[in-house]
Amino acid sequence: MPSEGRLIGPFPPGVDPDGYDRLRRRVLWTMPSGIYLLGTRSGDRANLMTLNWATQVSTEPKHLAVSVERAAVSHELLEQGGCFCLALLRREDRALVRKFVKPAGHDAAARTLAGFAYTTARTGAPVPAFAAAYLDCEVRHRVGLGSHTLFVGEIVDAGVGAPGAERPGQTGLGQADVDSLAGTVDLLAGADVLRMEDTRMSYGG
Repeated sequence: MPSEGRLIGPFPPGVDPDGYDRLRRRVLWTMPSGIYLLGTRSGDRANLMTLNWATQVSTEPKHLAVSVERAAVSHELLEQGGCFCLALLRREDRALVRKFVKPAGHDAAARTLAGFAYTTARTGAPVPAFAAAYLDCEVRHRVGLGSHTLFVGEIVDAGVGAPGAERPGQTGLGQADVDSLAGTVDLLAGADVLRMEDTRMSYGG
């Protein structure tokens, strides 16, 4: 984490700062959270990054917020490209999130990031081919929050699987050939989606 090795206040009166810091981190880590891959791009540059600070923040319009560390490559791409795609993963793919905790090597010709194939969403942001589902967003707001920036995006497309690379029986919600919206949603409802507690990680982003 960015604060590794540093004690950050405020501290309640009379507490031991070190003990309180350990307690506070434990409570924060216990909060239910998903763990995702965040796809970003700017021009010919692209990246996929492990991220767990993401949530829907508005129903009308449909807004999704992600909090990204200022020092991250993905932060730079978000600032420049103005879009992101949040990929939900399956529990069976839990080991893959660790492949993206550092900037992913990008081979544009082969369309791979960290050696894994990706497709592109409507915005052009990358989506790993192994995604369980995705939410494609255009950035509408930016809020500086100390070590991180909160990027709020409007959802412009969504789908089950990766766009153009759906697994058998899965259809992207944003595609013209969707015949049964209810059937598509039922497929996702049965998915075993990866969550933070399924890994030994305490932070991603």
